[in-house]
Amino acid sequence: MYSERVPTADDLLRLENQLCFAVVTAARNVVAIYRPILEPLGLTHPQYLVMLALWERSPRALVDLARDLALEPATASPLVKRLETDGLVVRRRAAEDERRLEIALTDTGRALRERAIEVPARVMAAVGMDVDEVAALRDGLGAFAGRRLGDG
Repeated sequence: MYSERVPTADDLLRLENQLCFAVVTAARNVVAIYRPILEPLGLTHPQYLVMLALWERSPRALVDLARDLALEPATASPLVKRLETDGLVVRRRAAEDERRLEIALTDTGRALRERAIEVPARVMAAVGMDVDEVAALRDGLGAFAGRRLGDG
């Protein structure tokens, strides 16, 4: 951390002072916190993100889902395929445009939401933060995420 003095070039290049290092380390730790919470649901962290998006709106096009998750469709597609194998979603071609692949929740996928309701509270308990603290942190990272997180 910096004291009252003006940081030098050497201070600015210290690993502990790098925003990128703090964010990457935090991201790894966040995923590690979620892992045991999501395991009983049968979801990995990336699969959980897909399910969150589908619980908000289903069916939806793969390209729209990928965009909302800040992923390339080629990256989202294997996640969706695995969720389909697990019986949580179905993939189908849109009737109005055969080129458009739609992803929809199954009854099992919709039911999983009820079990997932506890995930945010368990994560907050694990890190010792409340809703307002998590929201402030999330919103503070919005500029680095390329969009304002939390904006509906």
